[in-house]
Amino acid sequence: MADLSPIENLRIPSKEELRELRKRPIDPQAEQEIIDGIEEVYFSNDSYDMMQHELEKLPPELNLQELEEYRDKLKSQQAAVSKKVADLILEKQPSYVKELERVTALQTSLQLAAVICTNARRQLSVSKEGFTEASLGLLANQRRRQLLTGLLKSLRTIKTLQRTDVRLSEMLEEEDYPGAIQLCLECQKAASTFKHYSCIRYRRRRLMSSLLSCEQLDVALSKTCKHFDVSHYTKVQLAYSLLGKTQTAMDQLHMHFTQAIHNTVFQVVLGYVELCAGNADTKFQKMQYKDLCTHITLDSYIPCLTDLCKALWEVMLSYHSTMQWHEKHDKQEATSAGHGKNMYGLHKSVSDESMVDRSYVKKKLEHGLTRIWQDVQLKVKAYILGTDMSNFKYDDFIVVLDVISRLMQVGEEFCSSKSEVLQESIKRQSVNYFRNYHRARLEELRMFLENETWELCPVKSNFNISQLHEFKFMGQCRSPSISPSRQAVSSNSLAREELSLFEQYVQEGNPFEMHIENKDEETEDVLASNGYESDELEKSAYQDYDSDSDVPDELKQDYVDEQTGDAPVKSLSRDTMKGKRKSDYNLNKINAPILTNTTLNVIRLVGKYMQMMSILKPIAFDVIHCVSQLFDYYLYAVYTFFGRNDMYESSGLGLISSRLRTTLNRIQENLIDLVRADHTGTTKEKVPSPHLSQLVVLSNTDTLYGLAQRVVATESLVFLAEQFESLQSQLDTMMPAAKKPFLQQFYSQTVSTASELRKPIYWIVAAKAIDYEQMLLMMSGVKWDIREIMSQHNVYVDVLLKEFEQFYKRLGDVSRHVRIPLPVSNVLWEHCIRLANRTLVEGYANVKKCSNEGRALMQLDFQQFLMKLEKLTDLRPIPDKEFVETYIKAYYLTENDMEQFIKNHREYSMKQLANFGQRCVWVSHINKKARQKLLAAIDDIDRPKR
Repeated sequence: MADLSPIENLRIPSKEELRELRKRPIDPQAEQEIIDGIEEVYFSNDSYDMMQHELEKLPPELNLQELEEYRDKLKSQQAAVSKKVADLILEKQPSYVKELERVTALQTSLQLAAVICTNARRQLSVSKEGFTEASLGLLANQRRRQLLTGLLKSLRTIKTLQRTDVRLSEMLEEEDYPGAIQLCLECQKAASTFKHYSCIRYRRRRLMSSLLSCEQLDVALSKTCKHFDVSHYTKVQLAYSLLGKTQTAMDQLHMHFTQAIHNTVFQVVLGYVELCAGNADTKFQKMQYKDLCTHITLDSYIPCLTDLCKALWEVMLSYHSTMQWHEKHDKQEATSAGHGKNMYGLHKSVSDESMVDRSYVKKKLEHGLTRIWQDVQLKVKAYILGTDMSNFKYDDFIVVLDVISRLMQVGEEFCSSKSEVLQESIKRQSVNYFRNYHRARLEELRMFLENETWELCPVKSNFNISQLHEFKFMGQCRSPSISPSRQAVSSNSLAREELSLFEQYVQEGNPFEMHIENKDEETEDVLASNGYESDELEKSAYQDYDSDSDVPDELKQDYVDEQTGDAPVKSLSRDTMKGKRKSDYNLNKINAPILTNTTLNVIRLVGKYMQMMSILKPIAFDVIHCVSQLFDYYLYAVYTFFGRNDMYESSGLGLISSRLRTTLNRIQENLIDLVRADHTGTTKEKVPSPHLSQLVVLSNTDTLYGLAQRVVATESLVFLAEQFESLQSQLDTMMPAAKKPFLQQFYSQTVSTASELRKPIYWIVAAKAIDYEQMLLMMSGVKWDIREIMSQHNVYVDVLLKEFEQFYKRLGDVSRHVRIPLPVSNVLWEHCIRLANRTLVEGYANVKKCSNEGRALMQLDFQQFLMKLEKLTDLRPIPDKEFVETYIKAYYLTENDMEQFIKNHREYSMKQLANFGQRCVWVSHINKKARQKLLAAIDDIDRPKR
């Protein structure tokens, strides 16, 4: 094998050899093993000397047998290889034949090509001889001209592209962002045509970077966050639309709004902090916003808060305007979609991509509402909690509440938010402030009450609490004295209130400037010069009331002798009675409210408290509870000063109802601190019981035991209760639904009991104004066991009527200083008459001996008393008239009726009933056994009480 040349190695075996090889027995596996055993060197294509290789492998000492075995091995390998080659040749025989045919066809084609080339050379030779060099030169010049013309056009385009930067700068300065983007796109398209020029490739890269960066466009987008301009925003949006970055623009816009909120609030607070610090220290600029808020002073707190809300309002107004812009243009684009134009007037079909962009923008804006408002709340919360407001003045704190309330209203309209963050922060400050404020006001009220001389505070007759500065928040006053111009302004204000804040202030103005404007208009004119609007009316009324020309002369005498008939009785004329009643009516026409400075102060406090409730509803119940404490303390003070008297309370006439008693006990238990005499050892929720001023004298007979002060105190309480009644509906709307039973209970058990204090307070005056003991002594000296019917009444009746006349005059003296309302006059007369009648019954019950003629004299005395009394007062019916008449007439009853009378008439005291039973001995138609039966019945009634 080594002797064979490469050509011989590739020699095709002859048919005989192939036939011989086929006849040999074949074991494919053994044959493959033989081939695999051939050394790699035999398969090398390099010219390698195989013979030399085999000789070099021979050992130094040759062994014939081994050589023969190795030679046989080589022969078997050669035979296996030859056999394999023969098999491959037979396998590839068809391909070989086919390839041989292709070689033959190629040889034929080459011969044809040689013939064509020979002909072409011959024809070229002929052409060279037929054309001249001049003709070819003309063709070359024409071609060169065409090339230069195209080059000139390209150079002009390149020159235009070179000047694009200048035009772009001008358009950006003019804020024509869509035009600049359009120009960039056109230049980029042109540059792609001439990109084979190196300068154009550089210019194209710059245009691409300009389109991708859009820094100036982003700055322009950020400007809309504080001051929204429709034309400016339209240009920016069109520019982003041309770039295909509508969604990116919306993401960037929200980032700018967030940054605008942070930067705005920081700059506002920083400005006030640096202004108050008074130096150029830069340490504040490095502080966090939350820490910066703690450096705001009390004087600058409200201006800073107002400016802060104004700045945040501008940001939210811009966001609101942005949403409106997109809503409007989405509708326009949907409308114009059928005309083949988009919202910018450009021809464009509504693609799925634009629909996706609009949907994305809408969702992003709606989601951003809550996010923006949350950022605003957190910034304002940090500012609110950064300062302790417990020492603020009330008006300043109300301004803070008003500003925050207006801000929460903005949030409600902005994204329908309940502003829980703001409510929680302002509630925390309000509870802390109000707790301290109310404690101070209660102490202040105690001081006022202890220094109150209970003089009349002069107010106009048409005084209404809505005229007070503290009640201006409740809206337009209902008083008819309001001018038409102010009513017109009010109607305009109501019309504006129907619009949302964003609609009202979309063009100009700011909702946080209203409280400053309103402050300048708040004035009140409720005080009169002397408590009455007409001095002449006052004078005439008091002159008529005080005149005694209508009083009978007999009533001016100390007594009238019934036996001698001196000073005969003169009847009151109709003119006299008419004149008296006229004076009463004149007095009642002066209807100026009766109140004191302390009352006015309590009303103002209620107005302040209600103003706080209207602004901050979460603490409404706490505030109303404190309002009730103001009324409770005032009521308790009036009762303590003028109505507490155990002797008269035990009279058994029901002067203090069970409801009033319960109310007073509740106030004393929950509000009054009865332990402390100083400021130690007590809870902060309770107030010491007030003490009446030493300047108030209640023991002077000439002043009817301080009646003027009692009237002012009691009627001021009644007036205060009336004002509370008028405010009930307003308080009810502010009260949480779960706490409304407390308000109802307060009105039903406390406010409604104010007028009930008239009875115990005026009872003390009535009990001391007339000497009932003297009347009892005079009655005890009268002889009742007479045997003939008398035509003249007893002297004690005239003495009693004289006492009533003195009471009448003193009442007129008091009315010179304080108007006595008709209900007060009625209560005073009722108490006096009731006490007189009960004294008469007591005197009649003390009679030891009495005949039927004596009973007739009793009736005569009582009828005389009633007749003269009815001319002194218009009170009808006369109180306890039946009480006296029934007792006198009881002596004329039959035996059975007397026993029934004793059982049914429990209004009489046991002493009076017992005396009645014992005096029956003088009744002729009652025997001894019947009298014993009556006394036994009286004893049965009295036994359970023992």
